[in-house]
Amino acid sequence: MAIQAGQILAVLDRCCDNYTFPMLDNGYVYLAATRLSLYRAEEEWAMVIETFGYSPRSFLPDTCIYTFASTIFDRDIPAGYGPKEISNLLALNPNNDMRFVFPLEPGDWQEASDFAVSEKAAEVIVRGQKRPIPSLERYAQQEITLENPPRVQVYELCRFLANDVRDLVLATADERRKSLMPAMVQILQLEEWHHPDVVENDARPSGSETFQQLAQILMTGDKELYRPSQLPNTHWRNWPDGGSL
Repeated sequence: MAIQAGQILAVLDRCCDNYTFPMLDNGYVYLAATRLSLYRAEEEWAMVIETFGYSPRSFLPDTCIYTFASTIFDRDIPAGYGPKEISNLLALNPNNDMRFVFPLEPGDWQEASDFAVSEKAAEVIVRGQKRPIPSLERYAQQEITLENPPRVQVYELCRFLANDVRDLVLATADERRKSLMPAMVQILQLEEWHHPDVVENDARPSGSETFQQLAQILMTGDKELYRPSQLPNTHWRNWPDGGSL
């Protein structure tokens, strides 16, 4: 069956209604970085959105990989799911999957009690690479205003790293492809775009210029159709309610 832009947008809208589409002002997550990638094969389409950030309800910062596709490959089934749970999962999520990766290793850099970076920490390991804990001056240079100086919150460190070593905190090419059909070819990657504020019931991908154009690209394979008139808004500064709950 030929790819249809309307069907793609319907999938994305349904995921919004099921709370499985990225909400960049998620009250439980301090946003730090985002990325969007499109993939295509004959009669198959896929969109992958990555969000790197920190939830105080989780011990470590994570990168969430949202996959939306005509066909989900090698779906990530939670451990311990039986036939009934798997059936329910497939019924609710026929065209989407969600995976998490943890680019920062646990260690004594993190205070377990108050979601802050240890004042004694000298480094943090990101994807196997040792990165020095930045000075307060370096946060200021990146226009990251500390909530409670001289203490540094974990989410503030995440935002620094997202600017300093962006490719290390976001997903690798292989991680992005985990839920994709093997024949898929990447046709577009965006480091920024205009994202709908889907917390509002009337703000859905089907009404977004950005996602309307992305659906057309997935349908035709023509990346020149991406001609946005709206300015990008995916930087964390545009979503101040993120992490506020």
